[in-house]
Amino acid sequence: MSDSLKTLLIVAFLVVIVWNLGAGLYYMLVDKGTTKRTVNALTKRIALSVGLILLIGLAIYMGWITPHGVGG
Repeated sequence: MSDSLKTLLIVAFLVVIVWNLGAGLYYMLVDKGTTKRTVNALTKRIALSVGLILLIGLAIYMGWITPHGVGG
């Protein structure tokens, strides 16, 4: 897998996470607590965040990506 594809995958995850965060805010302001759309959007955000962390951990473990220090 090329480096640009790995970066694109991580950025896509982050965009979807931010999108769900915005959806949660929107639903919170519009629904005024009458539906569970806010909870569902924020639950998806948490699941995606945990999934991204696990995916990055797996990629480091398998050697697909290599972490580096600041300036390294």
